[in-house]
Amino acid sequence: MVEDLRLDSLEGVGPVTTRKLSDAGVHNVMDLIVRGPVEIAEITGMEKDTAEKIVNKARQHLVETGLISRDFVTASEVYKRRQDIGKITTGTNCLDTLFDGGIETQALTEVYGEFGSGKTQFAHTLAVMVQKPKTEGGLDGGVLYIDTENTFRPERIVSIAQAHEMDPEKVLDRIIVARAYNSAHQTLILEEAGPIIEENNIRLIIADSAVGLFRAEYLGRGTLSNRQQKLNHFVHMLSRIAETYNCAAIATNQVMASPDVFFGDPTRPIGGNVVAHTSTYRIYFKKSGKKRIARMVDSPHHPEEEVIFALGEAGVMDLEDTEKKPGKKAAKKATKKEKEPETMTESTVDSTPDTLVESTSGTTELEMVQATEDLDSDDDLESLEE
Repeated sequence: MVEDLRLDSLEGVGPVTTRKLSDAGVHNVMDLIVRGPVEIAEITGMEKDTAEKIVNKARQHLVETGLISRDFVTASEVYKRRQDIGKITTGTNCLDTLFDGGIETQALTEVYGEFGSGKTQFAHTLAVMVQKPKTEGGLDGGVLYIDTENTFRPERIVSIAQAHEMDPEKVLDRIIVARAYNSAHQTLILEEAGPIIEENNIRLIIADSAVGLFRAEYLGRGTLSNRQQKLNHFVHMLSRIAETYNCAAIATNQVMASPDVFFGDPTRPIGGNVVAHTSTYRIYFKKSGKKRIARMVDSPHHPEEEVIFALGEAGVMDLEDTEKKPGKKAAKKATKKEKEPETMTESTVDSTPDTLVESTSGTTELEMVQATEDLDSDDDLESLEE
């Protein structure tokens, strides 16, 4: 299959064109589909008509190999193909219900919310769950984690893996982390991701966060148009990669407070309509004390509903699981409370002979202590009183 995806396997693509495409970061037939004719013409310097012919040949080649669907198909064929779409369990019943079984492949799922709402914890949890076998709700695949805010923590991956009874070392080895330092670097990482996806069997791509660097670099209204164009390029490429390589894509997004909202929630996601229209599924995370609320905002077929979840050692968790597993402090307090009644009972039993003996025989305190030390049972105590 890999040989069928080589650039020189296309008719009319010779060594010179292959070298030109490879130097521009296009390494196989799938990359041609992902980048598109306009971008191919820009990065290689070839004529636009020539780039369109090459991309059309690539698309026809993938149709013949069965990797993508034909141009005109019946709805029943589309339905059958969608039955083969993979889903990644979130590890929780509530979020799996919200996503109708889990995060879908060939789709871009956007998760937005304020700081501390659980977006990164959700991403870390999915990075572990995707590595589970298909029989357990995973896809038995690797992860490409694009870290733009320096929030990836391998220690968190270890704790989540241990909570799900998985080998932490094997889990860490199947996660490819790419640290992005600016928006251009972030886009470049995605453009060069083709060979990484094939070599490591990547089934999940995480961009955390997808918009943060664009928001930090393009300030003011004067740069808004340029920012949206570049952001549009990034999210569309992420969506095309997910569809072409049959993997799931997760993009976390920041929020802002809309000043013109006087009633209701003023929280709005960053990126505007560019991100909103590109995302296949859009979920809103918000805090409610120690609990978290996830709401399905936009979906082609999911109903708009809310579920409540929590954060813990296993990443995102059901509320029932957090109640079943109390923390260490709570366990220590419970142990202390259980021990206190036993201590009180012993002191009560020990103090009872003092009062009784003093009132009956007038024995001194020192003699009473010596006497009680010699007592082995309540029966001895009763005989002493007599």
